[in-house]
Amino acid sequence: MYGPERVGETGRMPTDALLDRFLAGLLPFEPVAVWAHGSLGAGDYQEGRSDLDLIAVLPRPATARTAWRLALLHARLRDEPLAGLLHCTYLSPDTVADPARRHLTWAHEQLFKRPVTPVTRRELHSFGRVLHGEAPDRLLPPVPGPELDAFVVRDQRDFWRPNVRRAELWRQDVWVDLGLVTFARATVTLREGRLITKREALTELPALGAPAEVVEDVAERRYGNRARPAPRAEWTARRADLTRSYLGPAIDTLVASYS
Repeated sequence: MYGPERVGETGRMPTDALLDRFLAGLLPFEPVAVWAHGSLGAGDYQEGRSDLDLIAVLPRPATARTAWRLALLHARLRDEPLAGLLHCTYLSPDTVADPARRHLTWAHEQLFKRPVTPVTRRELHSFGRVLHGEAPDRLLPPVPGPELDAFVVRDQRDFWRPNVRRAELWRQDVWVDLGLVTFARATVTLREGRLITKREALTELPALGAPAEVVEDVAERRYGNRARPAPRAEWTARRADLTRSYLGPAIDTLVASYS
């Protein structure tokens, strides 16, 4: 399941060790459930490259004191390998059903609030990995198809399409990678009603007309086993132009087809 990272002296992978420490630190909060979604749940996880996307259901809604204690828990983990990639959103049985509610979240080394999107909720039902306690289908209402489709269309129309116009963003690997992969995943979800992994999305992109050299670049960086030199400035600029020229019209067509 994990990528080609080093095994520690104990013979355990860094991801396992970090999750064990996190779950042990969470026990005083008496979690009802802890789930993994995203790459870690779907079996597409690449150790050292992928985020560790988690949901924890606590017995009661988070108070200011709870937030302070959770911040301390994450601060104690910050020197652990991969700790910067660990993201967790904290729900409670009383708040889990509301898709619009913003929940306390630790991500990018800070606490803030954000909703659990219909895509994440569907991921949890489709391939969520139970790390502790109850399964997602025992606590989390299912996501109707129209709700999922409406969210995917809004995300492409209101977030990705305006940002295609911001040329400076697309010189960064993360924007190229996620822009293309998210578009392919959105297309398959709207077309077939199912979720796919990022790796599967890369195999879909050529048939969707994405520029082959950019798709190959993304696949090699995300899934290749060799260290790669920093990209040349001319390639970074060309890759940005190719990606933006493709995604703008592609998103417009997708949104028009499913709005």
